Amino acid sequence: MEKMYEIYKLKVGFSNLVNFSYIIIDTVSKQAAIVDPAWDLELITRTFIELGVEPTTILLTHSHHDHVNMVQPLMKRFDMQVYMSAKEIEYYNFKCRNLNPIQDLERIYVGQTQVSCLLTPGHTAGGTCFLLTDSLFTGDTVFIEGCGICDTEGGSPEQMFESIQKIKRTVNQNVRIFPGHSYGKEPGYPLSYLLENNIYFAIDKKDQFIKFRMRKNQKNLFKFRY
Repeated sequence: MEKMYEIYKLKVGFSNLVNFSYIIIDTVSKQAAIVDPAWDLELITRTFIELGVEPTTILLTHSHHDHVNMVQPLMKRFDMQVYMSAKEIEYYNFKCRNLNPIQDLERIYVGQTQVSCLLTPGHTAGGTCFLLTDSLFTGDTVFIEGCGICDTEGGSPEQMFESIQKIKRTVNQNVRIFPGHSYGKEPGYPLSYLLENNIYFAIDKKDQFIKFRMRKNQKNLFKFRY
């Protein structure tokens, strides 16, 4: 499938918490989506304007505050459609205007750019990754260096293991990974790099994965960088 989109990475944050939001532009229609809009409304809206695009879509990987806190402000300025997994909406009672519940493997479109929705619970009850031709937006499911924590409400190391196995089965190794946070590696590494360097992709036994993911005294879990 021919690539018909461009990606713009936005580094946003509050205090010591650093997030990445991503703008996806359909190059044919100039319609745009943003993945996990957070923290910096002025930067997001200025980027939309500078790029000369029509913001139509908000893609939410999950409902944690640092991934959704600019949804309502954006909705006041643009009439955008919001997409989040039905499971995430139901479990956390997430609400906003123009909210569209999505199911596993459902396809949505930004202009002519197809986005496939992969349900990947583990960090939250209904986390979702968004797959394009050669890009995967993973939120807090998968980072370049690791995977999301599984001990908050709705989290599950068992489901995280299955979600990572699903990504390994479903996603081409050349697809580039764009997570919600970084521990030092720049977003955009190919999946092949994670398969060789991310320990959570190397563990093939569920019991070993759970034991390692839930080990005690982990440090720097929220020391996001880059």
